[in-house]
Amino acid sequence: MRVPIKISRAIHLISAFWTMALAVLIFGDVMGRQLFGAPIPGTKEILQNSVVSIAFLQLPLAIYSGSMLRTSVFADAVPPVVRKLLRTISAILGVLVFIALVWSTSDSFADAYRIGEYEGEGSLRVPTWPVRGVVLVMSVFVTLAYVQMIVLDWQGRLLNELSAPGAIAPGHTD
Repeated sequence: MRVPIKISRAIHLISAFWTMALAVLIFGDVMGRQLFGAPIPGTKEILQNSVVSIAFLQLPLAIYSGSMLRTSVFADAVPPVVRKLLRTISAILGVLVFIALVWSTSDSFADAYRIGEYEGEGSLRVPTWPVRGVVLVMSVFVTLAYVQMIVLDWQGRLLNELSAPGAIAPGHTD
């Protein structure tokens, strides 16, 4: 269990640095536009592809840390077994959504890679296959994370299912 969480944290760090790099890019684009009348070419294309990638890179850690959206007012009002069932149902729905994403993205990723698909015209053309690849790979990873969390939950290996449903109890290593 520790390895997927470590990988999730590393991927999350990559997304954080990527976000900071985008902030620098936006600042440079705005300053170039204001001071020199020359924005950085391709900023729009880089940003629109990066936002999707960053969002998908952050998903596995959100699942493992129990940070996915949930309604605690309702969940806190029901008995623990019902909360566990609700977590399981929501994880199963997550598995189904991300399996559907894997299924629907795999062909478009392969096509984008094969034909060299890109976005943008002129000075900067951004290839689309890396973004499609991130969506595909992260969807597989997220599916596995959801399945793993279901198993851990039913084994009673979550630390405190109210405050951090995804926290792993101490002493449990895989």
